[in-house]
Amino acid sequence: MQHLLNLLAAIALLVWGIQMVRTGILRVFGANLRQLIAKGVRTRPTAMLSGMGVTAVVQSSTATALIVSAFVGQGMIGLAAALAVMLGADIGSSLMAVVFSLDLSWLSPLCIFTGVVLFVARQDSTAGRVGRVLIGLGLMLLALRLITEATLVLTQSDVVRTLLMALTSDITLEIITGAVLAIISYSSLATVLLVSTLAGSGGIPAEVALGLVIGANLGSGMLAVLTTLRSSIQTRQVPVGNLLFRLIGVAVMIPLIGPWHQWAPSLLPHVGAQVVAFHLVFNLIVALVCIGLTEHVARAVEKILPEPSQPASSSRPHHLDSTALATPSLAISCAAREALHLADVVETMLIGLRKVWEDNDLDLAQDLKGLDDQVDDLYSAIKYYMTKISRAELDEAEGGRWTEVMSFTINMEQVGDLVERVLQEIEEKKIKKGREFSKAGLEEVNEMHALLLANLRLAMGVFLSGNVRDAQKLLQEKARFRELELAYAASHLDRLSVGAVKSIETSSLHIDMIAEFKRINSLLCSMAYPVLEAAGAIEPRLRQRISA
Repeated sequence: MQHLLNLLAAIALLVWGIQMVRTGILRVFGANLRQLIAKGVRTRPTAMLSGMGVTAVVQSSTATALIVSAFVGQGMIGLAAALAVMLGADIGSSLMAVVFSLDLSWLSPLCIFTGVVLFVARQDSTAGRVGRVLIGLGLMLLALRLITEATLVLTQSDVVRTLLMALTSDITLEIITGAVLAIISYSSLATVLLVSTLAGSGGIPAEVALGLVIGANLGSGMLAVLTTLRSSIQTRQVPVGNLLFRLIGVAVMIPLIGPWHQWAPSLLPHVGAQVVAFHLVFNLIVALVCIGLTEHVARAVEKILPEPSQPASSSRPHHLDSTALATPSLAISCAAREALHLADVVETMLIGLRKVWEDNDLDLAQDLKGLDDQVDDLYSAIKYYMTKISRAELDEAEGGRWTEVMSFTINMEQVGDLVERVLQEIEEKKIKKGREFSKAGLEEVNEMHALLLANLRLAMGVFLSGNVRDAQKLLQEKARFRELELAYAASHLDRLSVGAVKSIETSSLHIDMIAEFKRINSLLCSMAYPVLEAAGAIEPRLRQRISA
């Protein structure tokens, strides 16, 4: 019992080490890996190479599948190109299995010691994250050695040998077992390394190990499909296409188990090496057979999972991809795109506001107030999505962007509330009472509205690009708007003093609208502060003085 527990603990340690390496690499190099994929999809061979390189670093074809799926879901790359990336990703994963199958146990103490020193000294820095990766590598190498030791002891038991030999009765059982192991461990790499170690130490026959490897490859494809079940149709298409590739590989490789078992020992005497080499050959053959079929498979997947033909509702989040949460920088980009979607809805409300007071359109006023409910729903969705991103996993730049996205989202939600309040006041104080602005008063509110709309679009541009010059211009517009507010308040009082009837009737509404417009403009212009502070163009104390 103790030896079985030791084996299970070693397997858990292997899975945990792979998880630490994967998350650590994504935190340190996530943005660079995404750029590598984006630049490498111009041709099918380069797409394969980019997928191979990314997966060799991340050590998980499933992680690569989730990244590429997010790209497809956001319309950044085509489905056929993404499938070519996945063919390379599977080769990259099998190459890493070959590397880790070598006797690198002597590196384990060095990796763990160095990693702990870096991680403890500077946890929240890049050095600390690199230390986390080194700790993961050390744990993987240590786990492989522990698995070998535990297996050697267990295989001396007659009961264990009888149970293991039972697997040789059915290739289907072996494939199912390998697939289940890959899904449970969340990694085909961990499964293949475990199987090769067990086979190398005599724990299982070589024929069984080859069947388990085929199952592990199938399970890895199924894992990505299961992980993206609740994502958008576009996001789910990549894992489904990759699963079709894996099924082709299973059909091709099952008949080759017998010939491989007879031929491989002459070149690779060690059984463990035969297993990982079979894993590599599996993915190489799949890539060679399927690289020319990516377009056909993409069309087949689009028929299996057709995109919805109806236009997307503006109240539903378009870009909050849950699969991107594994890569914090990518998740923040998704949230930023959704924040711009929210701002588009606010812009629609602001544009319609003028038509309401000019045409006394009650129906439009009701429709625009309904849009504020959509703004609230999007705000809640973005806020909840952002809370799933661990702040501890972000570097300084990503942490700053996280704050910017949250601030922008909060400000847009408040702008929507203020626009709804103005609509309510126009409805109660003007339309229902049949009153009209004076000619001069109408020109004033129209000019302020036009300036608000321009500042909203400028704020969206600053949020998107972080351009310092545009941020400075936005801050200047705040001062200009304040001067305009004071001037129009004074001119309105002048009209009241001469007894202008329309000005008297709409005085309360006019003053309230000017005050609300000022609040809206202040929220819009506040987008300039984080950009200017990051560039050192404004001091926090000065910001407080300007905001006051």
